[in-house]
Amino acid sequence: MKSYRKELWFNTKERVELINITQEVENAVKESGIKEGLCLVNAMHITASVFINDDEPGLHQDYKEWLEKLAPHEPISRYRHNLTGEDNGDAHLKRQIMGREVVVAITDGKLDFGPWEQIFYGEFDGRRPKRVLIKIIGE
Repeated sequence: MKSYRKELWFNTKERVELINITQEVENAVKESGIKEGLCLVNAMHITASVFINDDEPGLHQDYKEWLEKLAPHEPISRYRHNLTGEDNGDAHLKRQIMGREVVVAITDGKLDFGPWEQIFYGEFDGRRPKRVLIKIIGE
């Protein structure tokens, strides 16, 4: 069995962004040379997420609005976490809702997706460098 590891780095301009990273993950699968296996894509920060869904702008706006209703950023005093001097208590909750990672099967050297599936990096406390881990295992 072989394994391959790659990191993607992000420094978003906005506090909250949803970024399609499917092409970068597909490139990593090609670089790995693995034809049959699994691909893990993992947000390495506790205020960011990796998830799979449709690449449709209306859906992305719906996500942002829904998450803001569930865990509003302001007032920052609503979160006990922010008593530590942070202002990102909401980002931790948003990450928990959207998930830490995804695993996608690799078949014939390609990501084995269902219809319309794409991989996204969800940033909920941006404007600083953060990374995503891609770990591929297989033959």
